[in-house]
Amino acid sequence: MAAQRGMPSSAVRVLEEALGMGLTAAGDARDTADAVAAEGAYYLEQVTITEASEDDYEYEEIPDDNFSIPEGEEDLAKAIQMAQEQATDTEILERKTVLPSKHAVPEVIEDFLCNFLIKMGMTRTLDCFQSEWYELIQKGVTELRTIGNVPDVYTQIMLLENENKNLKKDLKHYKQAADKAREDLLKIQKERDFHRMHHKRIVQEKNKLINDLKGLKLHYASYEPTIRVLHEKHHTLLKEKMLTSLERDKVVGQISGLQETLKKLQRGHSYHAPQIKVDHSREKENAPEGPTQKGLREAREQNKCKTKMKGNTKDSEFPIDMQPNPNLNVSKESLSPAKFDYKLKNIFRLHELPVSCVSMHPHKDILVSCGEDRLWKVLGLPKCNVLLTGFGHTDWLSDCCFHPSGDKLATSSGDTTVKLWDLCKGDCILTFEGHSRAVWSCTWHSCGNFVASSSLDKTSKIWDVNSERCRCTLYGHTDSVNSIEFFPFSNTLLTSSADKTLSIWDARTGICEQSLYGHMHSINDAIFDPRGHMIASCDACGVTKLWDFRKLLPIVSIDIGPSPGNEVNFDSSGRVLAQASGNGVIHLLDLKSGEIHKLMGHENEAHTVVFSHDGEILFSGGSDGTVRTWS
Repeated sequence: MAAQRGMPSSAVRVLEEALGMGLTAAGDARDTADAVAAEGAYYLEQVTITEASEDDYEYEEIPDDNFSIPEGEEDLAKAIQMAQEQATDTEILERKTVLPSKHAVPEVIEDFLCNFLIKMGMTRTLDCFQSEWYELIQKGVTELRTIGNVPDVYTQIMLLENENKNLKKDLKHYKQAADKAREDLLKIQKERDFHRMHHKRIVQEKNKLINDLKGLKLHYASYEPTIRVLHEKHHTLLKEKMLTSLERDKVVGQISGLQETLKKLQRGHSYHAPQIKVDHSREKENAPEGPTQKGLREAREQNKCKTKMKGNTKDSEFPIDMQPNPNLNVSKESLSPAKFDYKLKNIFRLHELPVSCVSMHPHKDILVSCGEDRLWKVLGLPKCNVLLTGFGHTDWLSDCCFHPSGDKLATSSGDTTVKLWDLCKGDCILTFEGHSRAVWSCTWHSCGNFVASSSLDKTSKIWDVNSERCRCTLYGHTDSVNSIEFFPFSNTLLTSSADKTLSIWDARTGICEQSLYGHMHSINDAIFDPRGHMIASCDACGVTKLWDFRKLLPIVSIDIGPSPGNEVNFDSSGRVLAQASGNGVIHLLDLKSGEIHKLMGHENEAHTVVFSHDGEILFSGGSDGTVRTWS
């Protein structure tokens, strides 16, 4: 610092020119020579300039606190003034340190070039530039004051480029965040849709369970009259048993007394009293006959009839050359439009318990209804007056079918039997026993010599009417076989089962030729159309399916649920399909247009439905024991 005080003003100017802080004209050669003589020779030294930071930090100049007053000019006023100015400058510099100025200091050309070369890694070019640049400065050849600073526009462009880079980084980050948010949104939407579908399915299942529960309540309510009747019969039988026991004890006492009297007489006299015999059969005839004794007596009489009819034991032969189906020509000639505007006309209460089946006579205007009260009734149309009542089954009736000639009737029952009836006399002429559980359905072969039945024991049987025996048992279904029907004028059988399948059988061999899959629930009924080209089936969830019998492929599926479909039936033209539903509605399906018409009239479950021969009248039976006519 002492050398600095002793340095003349000309040396200070030379030093400022060498550092680029106040460049002067090249004409001061004399001052420069004096400065060199005083301080010694100058030399170039390589200086490493670090890269400027990106935060534009401003470096401040540190003032020289040891400012000396030139000799000969020592003045108190000037010294005080200079001290105040120095204090003011110090205060300003401190303020700048605390609060830096927002205005950037312009960068000079040579600093910009050096920084640029360092930034690009061009070290050799930097050495050449510095050597030549400072050499020119020393020689004073170039006027550096006219070069100036780096333009502000360029500096602003650099700043904007840096800002643009930062914005691009932020934009990329925000895009990634947006993509992630979009993926999360799609995932949440999928979860929402899944939960909505799950909720709808749960609601549908709940409604179905509610409807099933209501149906079960109604079904159980329909058994209450039967239970009351059974309780009354039970009490009556107990009373009869007690009275019979009392009469037996009384008769036994009388016999004991007579025997003692006879012994006394034999001891005292040789008088022979006539022996008294108790005729138990006569006693039973005179005694009141209960329901059980009546059923046993009827069973004995039926067995006697069956024994008498077993004279002909020759098996029947399945027909080989079948006559053509007459319904083919009838359906082609029927050009009248199909009828759908049925109205409820009459209600006939024929049974005490639910009606399980109604069937039309093949030639006459006669209707047969079967009920769970063990009775079947023959009705004359159109007044539905009862012509004949048949009884003989010991449990509820499930189905009935007319003989092709119309003079016989086959019925199936929960007592595991199939019975044949003579409609002229109303008597049971034959009983087929062989199923181990309830029989659901029965059907006649078109030749009239065979009856087929399906049962809850997972089997179907073909019975020979002439030899009165089971000719064949059909095994294959894994659950209850709910319906059975012969293909018109052929040896082919169709069965539907609770295992959700339909099966086609050859009645001559008992072999399953084809199985049809498609239903998701137990199949309650299946039937051929009159021409035999189509099969209709309905299941426990109300789904009705139509099948092409020639191709054995499904045609269409109609969901009429959730109430179960109990029975389906075609009209004589084969253009209208009727379905009896568990909610009491009769659905009519137009096979040409696909429209569904509803007949509302049953208060409870509808079990069966059938058309008249001309299709003008519709008959249906329900769980309330009534048969309803629609026209």
